[in-house]
Formats: sequence, structure tokens, C-alpha cells
Amino acid sequence: MKYTSTLIAVKDIEKSKRFYHEVLGLNVEADFGANVTLEGSVALQTLETWKTFIGTDDVTLPNNAGELYFEEDDIDAFCIHLKAFDICYVHELFEHRWGQRVIRFYDPDKHIIEVGENMKAVCKRFLDSGMTLEQAAERMDVPVSYVIACIR
Repeated sequence: MKYTSTLIAVKDIEKSKRFYHEVLGLNVEADFGANVTLEGSVALQTLETWKTFIGTDDVTLPNNAGELYFEEDDIDAFCIHLKAFDICYVHELFEHRWGQRVIRFYDPDKHIIEVGENMKAVCKRFLDSGMTLEQAAERMDVPVSYVIACIR
């Protein structure tokens, strides 16, 4: 068994291709018209063909039952990049209790996209702020060895 991709149904495949390319930088790897594979193992399927595949018209968009998760080395620069687009936010940038900063927003079909700060960047930010390895590990609720591995 091998996991290969996540597929999401979309109403307007051209609009979705533009969104994922312009906002997240994902290029098209394969375009079969009703199905498009993007970099990062994300596949887009037209809503109409998806309904025929699963044999029902009962497809609910949005549903807030999952998300596509991405990581970014420079979350601040990414948040500035997002301002160039008409984005509907689930929430703006905030920091989880373990220190990772994340932002969530919707794609054109109201699928949730989360972009989180890369954990190596979290370690670097904490250490650059003057925390010791032990303090960073405690703040992140991870072993010191994890922090050391992140900064190598």
C-alpha cells in the first residue's frame, strides 16, 4: 500500500488551479481536464465528475471537516503575500501553545488551507530570542534532542 495524494472536489477547476498556483505556488504536474494533479500530491477533481464517481449528488461544500496543511519557512512573508489576494480567513495568524504560528483560510470552494510555520523556524525563532535549548524544548513541549535536530 502506498499513499499517493489527496483529492478535493472543486466547482471551477480553472479558478482552483489559479488559486493554488498564485497563492500557494503549486504548479500543475498533470492536467486531464476534469482532474488536475498539483505539486505536493494535491489533486483537483471537478465537482460534477466527482458526483458521478461516488454515485450521488449529496456533496457538501463547505464542510469544515478537514484541511490541507502546508508549512512555510517564513510565515511572516507568507502572510504579507496573502494580502495581495481576496482571501476569506478562518483565522489570521496566531500562535499555538507549543509556539508554532499558523494561519487558516479558505480556497475558492471553502476547503480549509492551513499554513504553519516550519518547526525548524519555530526553534530558530525561540533560540534567536535568547531562549536556551532547554527553555525552547520546554516551551515547545518536546525533548531537547528534537530542538537540537531542528537546528542542525
